[in-house]
Amino acid sequence: MLVPVWGMAQQVEYQTFVYTSDDLADEIARQYEEQGARGYLGDLFNASKEAVKGIASGYVTSFMDLGVNAIASLVTRNSRLKQEWEEMVKAENVYETTINTVSEMNDFYKETSFDGAMDPKGMRFDGIGCLRKEGNDTVFYISCHIDRSKIDRIINHSKFELILDTLIISPTHSNLPNTPFNLPFTFAERQNFSLSMNIKLTSSWMNEIVQLQKDQLLGEFYINIPVGQNSLDEKGFLRYVRRFGEPSAYDVVGESFIIPRSFMGYRDENDIYRNSWGTGEYKLSIDLKETCDVTEQYRANWKKDCKHRKKMQKEGNIFVAGWQMVSNQRWDELTQAWVITTLKAPVGIITKDVIDKLGIETTSTSALSATKQAASPMIEK
Repeated sequence: MLVPVWGMAQQVEYQTFVYTSDDLADEIARQYEEQGARGYLGDLFNASKEAVKGIASGYVTSFMDLGVNAIASLVTRNSRLKQEWEEMVKAENVYETTINTVSEMNDFYKETSFDGAMDPKGMRFDGIGCLRKEGNDTVFYISCHIDRSKIDRIINHSKFELILDTLIISPTHSNLPNTPFNLPFTFAERQNFSLSMNIKLTSSWMNEIVQLQKDQLLGEFYINIPVGQNSLDEKGFLRYVRRFGEPSAYDVVGESFIIPRSFMGYRDENDIYRNSWGTGEYKLSIDLKETCDVTEQYRANWKKDCKHRKKMQKEGNIFVAGWQMVSNQRWDELTQAWVITTLKAPVGIITKDVIDKLGIETTSTSALSATKQAASPMIEK
């Protein structure tokens, strides 16, 4: 049995979705042909287009000690001054995490092209979503799709933009304050809550003269959502759904080039060597950040807060530890989307049982062994 030593949630789990859509591919093809673009030479490689896409069950990517957000937020000092208290709560007012793909995703396009590396026909990538739940309750959700009103940019400039469709945020269910103490988020103490996401797409590809382009940044998207108390419903949630055909109430700033296809020549039935290009591999990285400030009321009661923290430290045996992270990536055939699960927890909390529940297959027994050793001081005998 694990002895809980952290006041905040024992683990933070995000699920990230990379959407695909055949409808988008059809719409691009229609506009592409309306503008007089030449057609395909054939569909030589289409027989394999529904083959298994990369990783099926996922695996552990890292057992890394990510350290702590700020030592100041984990230490209670006997003779703390107001300035030290300010530094402590300032550190608590920031939570950051990074979500990465485990490996390249290989279905940016529906099928192989015979027209060139930047041929947009068959583009299936249709956006990105991110979800966090507490039990069965959704406490954070965001989804962004390809902006259909700007498909001409894909055809004419090889660039696409995203538009925000759905949003669910609850400051009281956020990762703030980022502290081991059992301190919930309250608007009496915290204000100016905001959530931001920085999304990056990178790709590697081989060109016709056998030059490898490795991990090139192709685009970046930035989203910032300020959440005021007056924008929340009676349950403390901001909920937004964009109406069809309308602009979004929240901007997604940035753009990305479509993924270059790798050159992959072939010999036809007459043994003549011809050019073809692949379906486009890419990686995704999301930096997610939550921030807030303290209220003047909370700042004025800093001495009372210090006493409260001292009491909690004595009663709760606050344990200073780093963080570990595991991730897995799988293709969901039902939803036609990639699903990336990222689990972040204090050292020792990630056990084999947690990994098994995520359906993650470990690639390193030594990594799991190291985790067990880290957990051993916290296990009741």
